[in-house]
Amino acid sequence: MQISYTCQPSPDVQANEDFILAAEHFVIVLDGATASGLPSGCEHNVSWLASRLGGQLACVLIENPGLVLTEVLREGIVRTRGLHAQCDLTNPNSPSSTVAIVREHNGQLDCLTLADSPIVVRTHGGEVTAVFDDRTSHLPAYDRVSLSVLRNTDEGFWVASTKPEAADRAVTASFSLADVESFGMVTDGVSRLVERYGWTWERLLDTLAKQGPEQAVQAIREAELATEPGTFRGKRHDDVTAVYGQPEPGGE
Repeated sequence: MQISYTCQPSPDVQANEDFILAAEHFVIVLDGATASGLPSGCEHNVSWLASRLGGQLACVLIENPGLVLTEVLREGIVRTRGLHAQCDLTNPNSPSSTVAIVREHNGQLDCLTLADSPIVVRTHGGEVTAVFDDRTSHLPAYDRVSLSVLRNTDEGFWVASTKPEAADRAVTASFSLADVESFGMVTDGVSRLVERYGWTWERLLDTLAKQGPEQAVQAIREAELATEPGTFRGKRHDDVTAVYGQPEPGGE
């Protein structure tokens, strides 16, 4: 597949908690969840978790190229747990991350997303489909204590952290490679163009295709700076990752 992307930290911070890894037949995007400040029981930070989980997911995809993506995610979480078994893996505030995976295999474009890092696919016929897990947009409360209680529960939302069963709650979709014209992958630092600023998924994918991922980032930064602080819940700025991809003709 042909891939272009950008991955940048928020202008408010130095450390980037997003992570991307692209290979010939797959792309992995993770958005580490900013630490709440509550005790996590873990000696590692969010960037560590996102990069280690991304690396383990890549290993699983390389070793088992046809494995169902939910099983890829499950095994990635299990392997990452093993990298910090000395930490308290029962703590609900252990570092966590969203996950988005796109993979070419056996004539299909397989997609998986867990938490708010959407994938957008356009067919040659012009149909645009967003593969999106929006559970974090419908929670009863967003204070840090409530989020701790709701994290990785069916009453709240699921992210990749220490519970392998989170893989079962991921949103998945598959498309015939022959039908796919292009796809985009973004973390919520970019998808807020749709969620906050009135863009459509079609406009976002058009921007990625015609002007490149950097232009999508510039658009969100300009929108954020033009918005009165406190207008929206959450951070004014966020780390940003934007990917534009096209399957190779006659791809795997």
